[in-house]
Amino acid sequence: MDEKMDNKIEPTAVSEETVEVEVHYKEMSPAMMVMRRFFRSRLSLVGVILLVALFAFSFLGPPVMHMFGYEWGEIDTDLTPTTKRASTTIKGATTDAEGNEYDLIQFVENEVGINYYAPSSGSHWFGTDEKGMDVFIRLMYGGRVSLTLGFIVIILETIIGVILGGIAGYFGGKLDQLIMRIVDILNCIPTLPILLIASVVIDSWEVAAGMRIYYLMAIMTVFGWSGTARMVRGQILYLREQEYIVACEVMGIPVWRRIFKHLVPNIMPQLIVSMTLGLGSIILYESTLSYLGLGIPLPYAAWGTMISSSTDPTTMANYPGLWVPAGILIVIAVLAFNFVGDGLRDAMDPKSKR
Repeated sequence: MDEKMDNKIEPTAVSEETVEVEVHYKEMSPAMMVMRRFFRSRLSLVGVILLVALFAFSFLGPPVMHMFGYEWGEIDTDLTPTTKRASTTIKGATTDAEGNEYDLIQFVENEVGINYYAPSSGSHWFGTDEKGMDVFIRLMYGGRVSLTLGFIVIILETIIGVILGGIAGYFGGKLDQLIMRIVDILNCIPTLPILLIASVVIDSWEVAAGMRIYYLMAIMTVFGWSGTARMVRGQILYLREQEYIVACEVMGIPVWRRIFKHLVPNIMPQLIVSMTLGLGSIILYESTLSYLGLGIPLPYAAWGTMISSSTDPTTMANYPGLWVPAGILIVIAVLAFNFVGDGLRDAMDPKSKR
């Protein structure tokens, strides 16, 4: 009986004891925290998905389409005879049974060998343009031009802006004054008129169509690095007074190492956001130049060039498939880059509560 009573009391004594539970928290690096905040935003996810789809469409689309038997290329023209056009040929004078003379005219139907303005079909998903070139394939190659131009230009602008802005912000003095006056001059020059003038100059040089994109890259880089340089200079003016930079000076670390090893990494969040938001502007500039006939020339494809080929009111009204898809892709690309840029800005903000 006593044993049974002990067995009943024993659990009650145990339940009244205090049980200590150890809670373990997983540490997250700053990069992981930024990525977590970034992917919590729905607009950021939409931007990433759109960009992946655009790059797959532009760079993987043509080889995949050729793999499945879609035979058209960027500048291939469909020479399939589709229509017949009547023509007249005068054989010469002759006489009828009553003795009246007249000219013998023969009507001949000639086949026209360019399949222009063809409607959507199995061989041409989006139809053909005024030169008989496949619209769907040209949209893919046009995306290559716009996206490649945007990324290369923004990377070059950032490199030049970081170097000159870092030098101006760290050393100051006359060197800072010289670089900032150049930046002020470039900021006072309207970008689009300068690009138009530069494109006309390139036309006067008779540059080959395949090399024209490299000249556009150089021109847009020369007139686009000033904003990055000003931002980098302002950030370095603030950061160079921090304690860790003073410690670097005391330790005798070389100047170039202080700038590019300790200062520039601390402004990378602002640089990444600036680069992402700047990509959309570059794509719009390229599309505007191509629309005005000063960008990538025919027969090579660019989204702006495809829109410019449909400036005729009759073509715009009766053949929207020639210019509407290119315009939609431009809007999607700019929106996607802006969504990603806004998401990165919010994710890298330490005060963000998302």
